[in-house]
Amino acid sequence: MDTRYRHALPQLTGDMFLTDGGIETTLIFHEGLDLPHFAAFDLMKTEHGCQALEKYFRTYADIAHRRNVGFVLESATWRASQDWGDLLGYSTDDMAAFNRQAIAMLHAIREEFETTKSRFVISGCVGPRGDGYDPGEMMASGEAEAYHRAQIETFCEAGADMVTAITITYVEEAIGITRAALAAGMPVVISFTVETDGCLPTGQRLQDAIAAVDRETGNGPVYYMINCAHPTHFEDALRDREGWIERVGGLRANASRMSHAELDEAEELDDGDPVELGGQYRDLQALLPNLVVMGGCCGTDHRHVEAIHAACAHWVGTGLGKSIAANERSGIRAWDGRSDPAQEQQSRTLPGSAP
Repeated sequence: MDTRYRHALPQLTGDMFLTDGGIETTLIFHEGLDLPHFAAFDLMKTEHGCQALEKYFRTYADIAHRRNVGFVLESATWRASQDWGDLLGYSTDDMAAFNRQAIAMLHAIREEFETTKSRFVISGCVGPRGDGYDPGEMMASGEAEAYHRAQIETFCEAGADMVTAITITYVEEAIGITRAALAAGMPVVISFTVETDGCLPTGQRLQDAIAAVDRETGNGPVYYMINCAHPTHFEDALRDREGWIERVGGLRANASRMSHAELDEAEELDDGDPVELGGQYRDLQALLPNLVVMGGCCGTDHRHVEAIHAACAHWVGTGLGKSIAANERSGIRAWDGRSDPAQEQQSRTLPGSAP
């Protein structure tokens, strides 16, 4: 099983990595596809759907390949946990098969596009159990760990390099996901979403949420991200220059300035201005010293990601030093840029992983 970067994540070196844009909004509004419950994984039930997903990922992989920049391939599994599977009539075995298929698809993309100058990291995408904008009925951290365990363990067995939890709305779910990932031997990234005031949908400040997850998990996440919000919604929250800023390693912003409530009601896609968004990412680089992974969320597509690269590629990062230090005892390190992790026999393991 090829898990070439699981114990040596190349984005931790500080080099710029891209990731994709808003997969669901692209497939719905640009490709005209039906995604029940916003579930992109459902496309994998047909050959036509698989081809649509492969086309989507190849579009971004080609950008990274041509630009000689690293890329985080995020699986089409944001809705592929069991509660959402139940709504769509899928069994636990069905859901495990979809999650395995999603990771296998990304392995094929990596084999096609990766070069020594453009490293591709495969991430198993975990979404919230509930709505991505409203936490609704919140779980305790233990319940969240138990709920997300099956999907994360499937990612581990299927050969994902890492797990990324996207559009997380409250701390307890983030803690549970982190614990489940670490128990499975997987590096994990937590991406919180925020409202127009820069706070989580629960009203908690972003810095307090990050501090709480780090405290309860022993600095478990490799780094944190912010997603599904426009840069103007959270820029002010990043200006306090406290240490927590160094834990933020990625952004997947919306193209639209709309609030979550407004986006929920919108019948037309607001794709904003790609060049303007790229400039806003460039401005955020001054506030986020460890920002290395950049992509988009709702309303964004390959145009936005190309604009982000054009605006930000001049910047050379210093590496996610704080995140590396926090995770060295777990066996996660930065790829050294010399050895070939695909050929290495990994001698260091994460808690819960097989020796």
